[in-house]
Amino acid sequence: MLQPTVLGIISFKVFPAQMGGQKYVADYYTELSKHTKVVLAVSKDNQVDRYAPFTIYPFLFNNWLAFLNLLYVLKLCNIIRKEKIDIILIDHSYFGWLGFLLRLFTKKKLAIKSANIEALRFRDLRRIGWQLYFKYEGWVHRIANINFFITDEEREFAIKQWQLVPAVCKTLHYGSTTLSPTSKEENIRCRQLLISENKLSNNTVLYLFNGTLDYLANSDALYIIVQELLKRLENSIIPFKIFICGNQISEEWEKVIKNKEQIIFKGFVHDINLYYKGVDCFICPVTLGTGIKTKLVEAIAHGKKVIACKKSGEGFNKEELGDQLELIENYNWTAFAEAMKNITTNNTNYQPPATFYTKTNWANIVQDSILSLH
Repeated sequence: MLQPTVLGIISFKVFPAQMGGQKYVADYYTELSKHTKVVLAVSKDNQVDRYAPFTIYPFLFNNWLAFLNLLYVLKLCNIIRKEKIDIILIDHSYFGWLGFLLRLFTKKKLAIKSANIEALRFRDLRRIGWQLYFKYEGWVHRIANINFFITDEEREFAIKQWQLVPAVCKTLHYGSTTLSPTSKEENIRCRQLLISENKLSNNTVLYLFNGTLDYLANSDALYIIVQELLKRLENSIIPFKIFICGNQISEEWEKVIKNKEQIIFKGFVHDINLYYKGVDCFICPVTLGTGIKTKLVEAIAHGKKVIACKKSGEGFNKEELGDQLELIENYNWTAFAEAMKNITTNNTNYQPPATFYTKTNWANIVQDSILSLH
């Protein structure tokens, strides 16, 4: 079957892909390019990799200057004709209006790929006008020929709230390049590296939290760790450390967590897999935001124990994952801390079911999306 050629339009910085949301976009197009021709029009703040498996045009305006992309409608139409594009694929709803115009002028199909319900994220950020964006976001999804949502829950929410046609709404999961759990030997090796590098005793329990740290959901989680969890862990008999990794932290928060003896702040690390493999438990005290917590996908894929709030666990099958994913009632920090105290240093290796890896395998995800794009 002849595969449709795709023009992806990205309104924000993705390249180089460092954090979960960026990887969701970059890894999808990387895998898609193995099956069909992919062309990307991206915001000008992206760094173009000359060895990327797709053609990249980095000229779009983003953020508050997005309306100026009206000036580029003709240029985009010319790219569509030149590259013989069949599908216009918009990442997030921001540029849905631009996709509408391009479809109007080129008669090509329009697809929207949503990583979260953006209006609800704006609501959590307390942004004025989120209700208006909610209406706009619904309009964008209603006019699209095909809609991709990152979880089944968000797909069902969108269908109900915006009266979408179920047949044109699909789930496009977050994928992982980790296709099997880490071996016990590798876990022990990485744990020892972390112990030695940070001059810790061998009986220290190691926890990890990571993410883009200026994002409200993650900065709120920092507050929870510092103000709620540490004081409840003070009477822990076994020594512990919480590794915090991630970029874009504010100076104020960096000062706060660097003054906490139980926290080791690493900032942005190039090899986050070392921490996924070496720690004893991944924690996610996140109660805000929408979409799926990409950090949980990676931790589970590595076979790591995860303790998370129920909000963080949306999009995961608790019955499928069993004891590996321990979900705590939102805002019950006493229960969360007690669950953390139960973690030991015995390097328990969890074996996520094959269905988990099938669902998070990029090859499978992309193949399903291609079928939907036809």
